[in-house]
Amino acid sequence: METTLIPDVTGVILVGGKSRRMGRDKAFLPWDGAPLFEKVLGIFRGSFATVLLAGGDAGRFEGYGLKTIPDIYPGSALGGLYTGLYHATDQHVFVASCDMPYPSAALLRYLCSLKDGFDCVVPETAQSFEPLFAVYAKSALPAMLDMLESGNFRIYDLYPLLRTRYVGMQELAPFSDGGRSLINVNTPGDFDLLAKERTS
Repeated sequence: METTLIPDVTGVILVGGKSRRMGRDKAFLPWDGAPLFEKVLGIFRGSFATVLLAGGDAGRFEGYGLKTIPDIYPGSALGGLYTGLYHATDQHVFVASCDMPYPSAALLRYLCSLKDGFDCVVPETAQSFEPLFAVYAKSALPAMLDMLESGNFRIYDLYPLLRTRYVGMQELAPFSDGGRSLINVNTPGDFDLLAKERTS
């Protein structure tokens, strides 16, 4: 099992979402006997020297020994991404949402290996792209700030403004477990379905 830490990349977990569709805090949904966000935290701790939580209330995560940073621009994933990237001491961050039950360390490492010469590295999914299991460079901050200041919070609109490395599904196939590793949980129905699949 690969345990070498990835140099020059900070791990950022977005924990500031309001979980409106879920109706309860997604980060602390029970999964394998632990809070769901610990799935991402586990692979981050094995990959990065520094892990930040962006957008959360520090009291929710007391006891984890992690720095929790309030969003500079609250209310959107783009704002959380900007917050984590702005505060990171490394030139790159790998960002993930807190609601991924099957995150892949192998996929994370592959995406990080592609970062040189790009402002972001983003994987493709069957629906579109997954902006919250991706790599971003400090050089993306000005474009993010322009969007936030103008009231445009769609991360997808950021990519044409940057040197973006799109990673297609065929390229991802050896690392993504048929796309399973990019699944996230948004609604009670999503969560119940995944839980049933896991126990069947």
